[in-house]
Amino acid sequence: MTSGFEPLRRIASYAVCLDASERVLLVRGSVNSGTPGLWSLPGGAVDHGEHPADTVVRETAAETGLSLSAGPLRDVLTDVRELRHRRLTIHTDRLVYDAQVRGGSLIERVDQPTDLADWFTQREAKEVPLRPFTAAALGLPADSVDQRPDDPPKLPSFLAVPGKDGLHRSQRFAAYAVASDPAGRLLLTQVADGFPGAGRWHLPGGGTDFGEQPPAALVRELYEETGQHGRVEALLGVASHRDPASLGPEGYPIDWHGVRAFYRVVVDGPTGPRVAEQGGSTAQARWFTPDEVAGLVLTEVTAEALPV
Repeated sequence: MTSGFEPLRRIASYAVCLDASERVLLVRGSVNSGTPGLWSLPGGAVDHGEHPADTVVRETAAETGLSLSAGPLRDVLTDVRELRHRRLTIHTDRLVYDAQVRGGSLIERVDQPTDLADWFTQREAKEVPLRPFTAAALGLPADSVDQRPDDPPKLPSFLAVPGKDGLHRSQRFAAYAVASDPAGRLLLTQVADGFPGAGRWHLPGGGTDFGEQPPAALVRELYEETGQHGRVEALLGVASHRDPASLGPEGYPIDWHGVRAFYRVVVDGPTGPRVAEQGGSTAQARWFTPDEVAGLVLTEVTAEALPV
């Protein structure tokens, strides 16, 4: 990281929206943006407490004049880049949704971060300068490359910051595993005392580190919490939850917003679970048959993910 640059994390979501002719909707960065002249998928930063799917609808309406309906989660892309003009090193977790137009008409904007929206065929999209994450989402080559820091900063996945009202706020992106073995058993962890949901059964996983890709974070967390080596197979979906006064081991209320991506993970060679990380939020880990899971008291994260 360039010396003196402030580290920052954020969560953003975007739409891959195709029309009847299979053209993709893109927006252009204006001179008021950090990426002037580059085209990207419509979308932007997730507000505190907002579901990422709602962000896609809100941001696309503002940037293009079109009303969308957000469909399935298509991908999660993470990047770290330096914004030298703002002296920031920023980590962004980008959730990409498939979407469809419900109505509206394309608009042009003045004095806004984006100034133009248009439809592009795959061939036309290759000919315009694309932001790297947009090129990756569309499977196209990128003309530009983000300026990456030499040494990403070390920041915790959870960081509470005092708000204007004095209440601390935290927005965290996390990855969780719906992990099974060849026999069809499900791997769960029990929340330790002193943490929200203590005693309930939870999915392995947790917050990603600064600069860390979600699948890599998930494999790391799976081993730390259960001692198992897993293989990430597929992205299942995402959930968003806000607790305006969460109370954890910090000992004071926090306006908490968690965005959680769920992945299907296979443990090909299961062993007896063991918790490698001591003093953390995991008390124990166990394998359960589907019938046994039905009788457990589950955390909200687990209950949301299992029906996916």
